Amino acid sequence: MKGPPDMSNLSRRFLMAAAAATVVLVSACSGETASGGADGEMTLGDPNAPVKMTEYASLSCSHCADFNNEVFPEFKAKYIDTGKVHYTFKEFLTPPNEVAAAGFLLARCAGEDKYFNVVDAIFHAQREMFTTGDVRGVLLRVARSAGLSEEQFNACIQDEEAIKALNARIDKTMRETSISATPTFAVNGKVVKEGAMTMQELDAAVAAAMK
Repeated sequence: MKGPPDMSNLSRRFLMAAAAATVVLVSACSGETASGGADGEMTLGDPNAPVKMTEYASLSCSHCADFNNEVFPEFKAKYIDTGKVHYTFKEFLTPPNEVAAAGFLLARCAGEDKYFNVVDAIFHAQREMFTTGDVRGVLLRVARSAGLSEEQFNACIQDEEAIKALNARIDKTMRETSISATPTFAVNGKVVKEGAMTMQELDAAVAAAMK
């Protein structure tokens, strides 16, 4: 993978707002209907499921993208869609922070019913963004696929209140946990792995939690 993309393609106002906000740096990057939790986190599955799994991930983390693209579909079909696991996605920022932040802002603007579709689309387009440097063009394409106009997209990534809310969610997670890398997975409140999990590891983690 080449180096970070040319961030000049992103809105100047967005970059200034993101720089002014308290942006959390993580030290390493090791149709769908969603619902928003009380703390603003996005979730999938039955809230009463016996197993609660949390993933801490960044849209600019390549290992997070690999997990999303290669493992998560099978995990979702086997455990989330069958009511065995309630899944929570925790937003983190890893370098280049502006890319991850813009992606999360876009996913939120698309609405709860499209949030995970947008996240999935960005993960699948991550390599394209990093190799071409056309971050804004790729994100705009994703925005349009989610039903947003270019004007709505521009307003979305320039929304200073939304940027503050994003940083507040990440700050809260950093205060309440010892998470220092993405992806990190927790089951029933206990961290089970830092780094992408295989399906075999997920099977074992869920089986242990259900005992």
